[in-house]
Amino acid sequence: MARLAIKIDVDTDRGTREGVPRLLEVLQRHEVSATFLFSLGPDNTGKAIRRIFRPGFLQKVRRTNVAGNYGLRTLMNGTLLPAPKIGERNADVMRSVRDAGFSIGIHCWDHFQWQDYLHDMSTVGIRNEFQRACDEFQRIFDEPAQSCGAPGWQCNERALAAYDNAGLLWASDSRSDGSLPTAFFPKWEGEVFKTLHISTTLPTLDELMGRPEYPDDSINDHYLKLLQKGGDCVHTIHAELEGLHYAKMFEDLIVRAKAAGVTFFDLDDYAKELLQAPEKLPVCDITLGEVDGRSGTVTVQKS
Repeated sequence: MARLAIKIDVDTDRGTREGVPRLLEVLQRHEVSATFLFSLGPDNTGKAIRRIFRPGFLQKVRRTNVAGNYGLRTLMNGTLLPAPKIGERNADVMRSVRDAGFSIGIHCWDHFQWQDYLHDMSTVGIRNEFQRACDEFQRIFDEPAQSCGAPGWQCNERALAAYDNAGLLWASDSRSDGSLPTAFFPKWEGEVFKTLHISTTLPTLDELMGRPEYPDDSINDHYLKLLQKGGDCVHTIHAELEGLHYAKMFEDLIVRAKAAGVTFFDLDDYAKELLQAPEKLPVCDITLGEVDGRSGTVTVQKS
């Protein structure tokens, strides 16, 4: 049976304020480790309506009940409503995660900006955007960030250079199907970068929900089937889904996974252990590609 790390992407003001505390309760109740990656700047979720012209986006919106799961107020942030400053409003919630013994890192400064416009940004623009997140993380936690995972798994060589410049322990911007090494040094168009990369290996909930082949009451069956393959698996969840409407489903997955013999590991500890012998770690190409159930392109790991 597999080992499993849980990576929690926190995208929005509401997800931070309501979803994070609920996830903390579930994780502490079952003594399971996880890494929380925080969005630290403005919540511009409402601007994502511009993705309406992206192939597959409207289908996903209908399939995943975006309005019901995120709430109408969140979907107006940055458009009809001012964009709340997530770090400023929720610093106490964020610190409570660290104080409870969980690993913490950066998701982004502005989720919408990074996910939708990363590939239009210059080297300086990306470095400045990421530095704003680093500065806010330092302000909130009084310590530098050691890790990050990009919104929508959007990455390129300029982002990888920003991570190297920040001296991170690890980053997690890529997807794989679990058949490749989970941890590796990333290579983009021939250039190898020094920040350890850890891929998400399992499908996310929003990639499965609403599809006829994955009814809600069988989604966890699918996850357990994937975990039976063994190896080091990484499951990315979202505070806005598993921390709110799907909290019971997530707790059920933890209970069933533990009963099946799955053990849980912490990504910070995992990275530190692997980096004791960096010469043994593989180098893998990453590039843009498609993932089943997700609109648009994401960063995918290649052999």
